[in-house]
Amino acid sequence: MSVLTPEVIDRYRRLNGASVSNAIETFGLRLRNEGFADASLRCLVPDQAPAIGYAVTARIRCSAPPPVGLSYHDRTDWWNYIVGTPAPRIVVVQDVDEHPGLGAFVGDVHAAILQALGCVGYATNGTVRDVAAVRALDFQLLAAGVAVSHAFAHIVDFGGPVEVGGLAVASGDILFADCAGLQSVPMAIVDQIPEAAGRMQTQEEQLIAFCRSPRFSIDGLRALVKDLG
Repeated sequence: MSVLTPEVIDRYRRLNGASVSNAIETFGLRLRNEGFADASLRCLVPDQAPAIGYAVTARIRCSAPPPVGLSYHDRTDWWNYIVGTPAPRIVVVQDVDEHPGLGAFVGDVHAAILQALGCVGYATNGTVRDVAAVRALDFQLLAAGVAVSHAFAHIVDFGGPVEVGGLAVASGDILFADCAGLQSVPMAIVDQIPEAAGRMQTQEEQLIAFCRSPRFSIDGLRALVKDLG
C-alpha cells in the first residue's frame, strides 16, 4: 500500500525543501551531508508547487549517433515500467555521457506524456528544453541546464540505480522536489516529517520575532538557539 496518501501529499505540498531537510535531520537516520542533490541540479520552474513522489529511474545517452539510421527507436516499453510504480511518480534520469547535457531527453512533449502517466516531476543531471511550455504545467523540472536540441537522446536502460547531482536514487525511493532542489525522504518517517517541520517552523518564527523585538539579548538568543537543536 502506498504511504503517499492524498492527505500526506497535500501536507508536503505546503512545505518547502529546507523545512523538509531540517525535519529529516531531527530523526538522525542519516548524515547531514547525505540524501540530497547538490547545486549542480537546479529547479527550472521555481514558481511551481513542491512535488513528492516515488522515483522511477532511467539512464540515457545523447552524444553518439546510432549504428544504423538517423535516430534511435523510442523505448515505449519503459512506459509500462513507469505505471508499474505507485503514483505519484518523479522521473529521475541519469545522463551517462562523458559530458552530460549535449541533448535534452525531456521537453514539453515528453513532460506531457510523463504527466499523463502519473508523474509529477522530472530530474536529471543532464539538460531539458521547452522550459517555458513546461512552466504552464503543474510539473516540477530539475536539471543541470537547458539545451536547444535533443541530439541523439535515447534510453540506455531503466529501473536500475542512478545518480544525479551526487544523490543516489533507486526505483521506489520517495523524493521531494521544489525550488530548493531534490532530496530523498526516508520511507520510515515519511508521515512524520510534516508535523516535525511544523514544530521547527514555529520555533524559527519565534526566534526571528525575538531578534526583531526590543527584548532582544544575546543570552535570550542563546537559549532560543539551544532549543532549536
